[in-house]
Amino acid sequence: MVQLLSQYTFHIVIAAAIAAILYALYLVTQIVKQPRGTDAMIAIADAIHEGAVAYLRRQYSVVAGIAVVLFAIITWLLGMHVAAGFLVGAVTSAIAGIVGMYVSVNANVRVAESANKGLSAAFKLSFQGGAVTGLLVAGLALLATVTTFLVARQNLSLPQTLTTLIGLGFGGSLISVFARLGGGIFTKAADVGTDMVGKIEQGIPEDDPRNPGVIADQVGDNVGDCAGMAADLFETYIVTTVAAMLLGTLTGKGEVAFIFPLLLGAVALVATIIGTLFVKLPRSGSIMGALYRGLAATVVMSAVLLYPITQLYLGMSQFFAIVIGFGVALAMVGLTEFFTSKKFSSIKNLAIASQTGHATNIIAGLALSLRSTFPAILVIGVGILLAYQVGGLYAVAIAATAMLSLTGIVVAIDAFGPITDNAGGIAEMANLPEKTRKVTDALDAVGNTTKAVTKAYAIASAGLAALVLFASYTQELGESSPISFSLADPSVLVGLFIGGALPYLFASMALESVGRAAVTVANEIRRQFKEIKGIMKGTERPDYKRCVDLVTQAALKEMIVPALLPVLVPIIVAFTLGAQALGGLLIGTIVTGLFVALSMTTGGAAWDNAKKYIEEGHFGGKGSFAHQAAVTGDTVGDPYKDTAGPAINPMIKVANIVALLIAPLLA
Repeated sequence: MVQLLSQYTFHIVIAAAIAAILYALYLVTQIVKQPRGTDAMIAIADAIHEGAVAYLRRQYSVVAGIAVVLFAIITWLLGMHVAAGFLVGAVTSAIAGIVGMYVSVNANVRVAESANKGLSAAFKLSFQGGAVTGLLVAGLALLATVTTFLVARQNLSLPQTLTTLIGLGFGGSLISVFARLGGGIFTKAADVGTDMVGKIEQGIPEDDPRNPGVIADQVGDNVGDCAGMAADLFETYIVTTVAAMLLGTLTGKGEVAFIFPLLLGAVALVATIIGTLFVKLPRSGSIMGALYRGLAATVVMSAVLLYPITQLYLGMSQFFAIVIGFGVALAMVGLTEFFTSKKFSSIKNLAIASQTGHATNIIAGLALSLRSTFPAILVIGVGILLAYQVGGLYAVAIAATAMLSLTGIVVAIDAFGPITDNAGGIAEMANLPEKTRKVTDALDAVGNTTKAVTKAYAIASAGLAALVLFASYTQELGESSPISFSLADPSVLVGLFIGGALPYLFASMALESVGRAAVTVANEIRRQFKEIKGIMKGTERPDYKRCVDLVTQAALKEMIVPALLPVLVPIIVAFTLGAQALGGLLIGTIVTGLFVALSMTTGGAAWDNAKKYIEEGHFGGKGSFAHQAAVTGDTVGDPYKDTAGPAINPMIKVANIVALLIAPLLA
């Protein structure tokens, strides 16, 4: 039976990937059939679409130039097969980001229009839009991995095939860093600049069409949260799968262990398709409950389908590793909601702190962000220990792969957020009825939590993936000569310090980039308010396109240096201090990167939801002193949760993949 399954594994994997892509395309046909609303709504949606497309076109033009240089260097140092894998990974990762953006900008206006019919109709369409992105990201990632392997294996030896797959992961990771960083700088520079002038200086509401930066803000939701998250989890999916396959080979587990990660992903993808059918709004109207029902159904269905297959392939111990991976994912979801949802005391306490001023809001938010890391790290640590106990390093890799196998449903839940955010903005700018705005507000409030949940999931999965990559690095070095990483070795210790500092340096660059770009946007908005006299009265239209263009230029300029940091630093350390120092750098980057990313994303989301909690009428509501303090906290938290924090995920993996690529040159 095992032999029969092994024979048809690749057929099963390809079929599952294609099924997910086809189902996603079917959902697209259902979405585009829906009406787009009034002429005003269509005009706003078209402006958002135009801005998002223009930004991504320019971003990928810049990245393409860098990729061409790296392609030539990789070809020279490591061979054409690795460079080819790098190219495939880069192109498919870019496609994933474009798909995420395309779906969002086509669903947003239709969700706003469907909100006229009530919460159920708007929720259904929002989730369908998210499901398209989720299924396409997971389907494309699995298809890219299996087809690259099959093509390479026909023409290359197994070691060369493995390095081709590492190149595939590097290509995806590099694009992901730029997508996360560039999109994050764009969205938060636009958001902060727009809020600083509009809300604070002019005293007008969020998403007010009189604000010249409002379209740039809406564009940012798509290029940051949708395109960025899609590229992020796309490459994490590929990197984790490839790392598990590589580790299965390096640890001598045999062919079955090598191909099993692909089968795991395929089975979970089928379960994801089924899980999306369970997402229906209950009578209670609980939006988060409906989304979690789909996640739970996917986990249960995956476990049921994987149990007999895992028993046949690898035995019960590896099934336990799969369950552990699912458990870590669900625990991260629960913990993030606890720290960021308005239902729990964390957000209420942060709102209470806002009553005494801006400083106490900032202090309480920082305390919450730091505290949130401890339970999350315990969950990840327990998961690693349990997986190692049941099956060694390979079981840790399987647990990480199981966690990433939920990418389809998790991205679906995440993409729901920016779609509903844009829908709310369109409803506000097009002056839709109050009852419609209440529906989009309810969806948007949940969407903010879903984005935070997905970022925590992405960070935890990045941590596990990076540990698997580090294990592969040590195994790769040990192939030719034994190597140890001892703290008694000063080069390891120095590498550890450099690696530990790297996420801080990276995050500081990202935050400064947002600050500089936000000043550019704010100055332009101030200029327009001053020079276009009829803006505030509504008799003259702001120059939205100018703001979009300025923030695009600023984001593209600011993203290059920090994005190249995780590529260049490992190479410099490796060839100046040696392989041991590079190993220390990788561990330092993983450890501090997890803490920094978790604290930033959780803290930023908490500040945002505390502001929304006050806006619902608590502690004086909109315009109160507490609200003013909460707006400050939200403005500080924006680049935390949407720029620096999420971009650390691919940064960690890029550093580890670069180490894996250059390992043969160090051995």
